[in-house]
Amino acid sequence: MADPVLLILSGSLRKEATNRKLAREAARLFGPAEVVEGDLNLPLYDGDVEAASGIPAEVQMLADQIARADAVVISTPEYNKGPSGVLKNAFDWVSRTEGTPWQDKPVAVMSAAAGRAGGERSQMILRSFLVPFRPQVLPGPEVHLAGSSKEFDDAGRLTSEIYTKTLTELMTQLRAAATTAR
Repeated sequence: MADPVLLILSGSLRKEATNRKLAREAARLFGPAEVVEGDLNLPLYDGDVEAASGIPAEVQMLADQIARADAVVISTPEYNKGPSGVLKNAFDWVSRTEGTPWQDKPVAVMSAAAGRAGGERSQMILRSFLVPFRPQVLPGPEVHLAGSSKEFDDAGRLTSEIYTKTLTELMTQLRAAATTAR
């Protein structure tokens, strides 16, 4: 059987964002897989644009990536006590595409933030954003990476044993869910 397809999504657009690093570290700990990194740099959702021009190509590509994936990792920052607008915008756009790409999809949610709670609030809200799409969101273990700018080495690997252990457990559960769903 071919390796599973793992889609990773970072709610931060910055190239060196700690959420991008966390999602990539999750992919490494997931094990052998075809890893696809989704691009959430999408136009703002506008119903008038959709009516005039249809679904933008980059939005359709993201919806197709979600549909093709055996599992998805979403890593969210915490901006003003919530997930990024980038994530919400992506969910809004994908909801306008044909089909139900998220339905029954195994999803692991995690967060990285500068604060001491590690994005706990944004992760809780992100989970509620996913409810209408009916994916299989894993309940845990929860990964809330606090003080995230200090938690990665130069190679982008987590330096804390406790975070690595928790993320490894979450990725083991995601891989099992992906295997079952196949």
